Amino acid sequence: MNHLPHSDALCALTQPYCPDSVPDGLFSQAMAEISRFHCQHTPGYEHWLNANGLTVGDLDHLDDWSRLPPVFASYFKRQALLSSTAADARELTSSGTSGEKSRMRYDERSLSAAQNMVERIFRHYAWATPDTPCNYLLLSYEPEGRISLGTSFTDQFLCRFAPVNRVAYALRRTGNGHEFDSFGVIAALQSFAEEGLPVRIFGFPAFLWQTLQRMQATGVADLQLAEGSLALFGGGWKTQAAQEIPRRQLYERIYRQLGIEVSRCRDGYGAVEHAVPYLECADHHFHVPVYSKVLVRDPADFSLLPYGRQGLLSFVSPYISSSPAHAVVMSDLATLHPGDSCGCGLPVDWFELHGRAATTAGRSCAMAASELLGKH
Repeated sequence: MNHLPHSDALCALTQPYCPDSVPDGLFSQAMAEISRFHCQHTPGYEHWLNANGLTVGDLDHLDDWSRLPPVFASYFKRQALLSSTAADARELTSSGTSGEKSRMRYDERSLSAAQNMVERIFRHYAWATPDTPCNYLLLSYEPEGRISLGTSFTDQFLCRFAPVNRVAYALRRTGNGHEFDSFGVIAALQSFAEEGLPVRIFGFPAFLWQTLQRMQATGVADLQLAEGSLALFGGGWKTQAAQEIPRRQLYERIYRQLGIEVSRCRDGYGAVEHAVPYLECADHHFHVPVYSKVLVRDPADFSLLPYGRQGLLSFVSPYISSSPAHAVVMSDLATLHPGDSCGCGLPVDWFELHGRAATTAGRSCAMAASELLGKH
């Protein structure tokens, strides 16, 4: 593995939301370093730079990383873009059943960088509790062999921050795919409440909403999960978008029916094409950790938009060496806000999501999973 000292140093920073802890110039050095790496090790990348008015020599003097030409995340659904380090790398996909998938390769360095970021953020919020066993409800796929689906891989990884007592899955193996088991989820939550250990709920929010609706419809008594329980969602609603509930409404129902405090109900934004984690703060805003920068672009001409203007969500981060996904544009619409406009006290920018820009959104894990809600 080629040595990437600046990129590694940035990804190893221990204070995810403290800009003052980032050495001067480190982010630019890391971005220049990873861009040079892809010029040398990813076929076609230097040509992509040149076609967008940049040369390798320009990288050392670039301090405006919005000038680095991004790749559309949806392009990864059509084309594998791989560097030389991707040959034996782990492949993660963005879709659970059929349809267009992003197939991303993560070499050991890139995967480790992304997982270290998650660990730092969990520590920041005091969610790393090695002495407190938890029961887990994973609103995702019960594994079959090696896990390649991005969301399932993430949910499994999140179980390492508190010892596992028991795990229940919402999407059960049937021998012919997976099926949403709402009654099994209700039974698991009831037994977890009786056991009295903290419960950690990870995965697709649509499945928990469906569970809460079914509990209410069938007269299941409200539960009181143990203090210290946590609900952390990821993957969105996608094909269930017509039934999508405002996050605040979902969190209030979780508090009423499961007893988890609203401040301990959080959403996460991430994608297999961009593995930097963006987790809600206690005030439910997606803050940008020091490992990346968020840009919002005008969909018409890709120009940068200021705070408060809605456009295409775009990221730059030097964490990934196995694919030139260090500058990507998502198909999500977002608005960027300055850190001091959030009451939680974090000094870093945060963004607000407005849904997909495309009229026919590309499939993703959550879309494939949410179709199971419609089927069952």
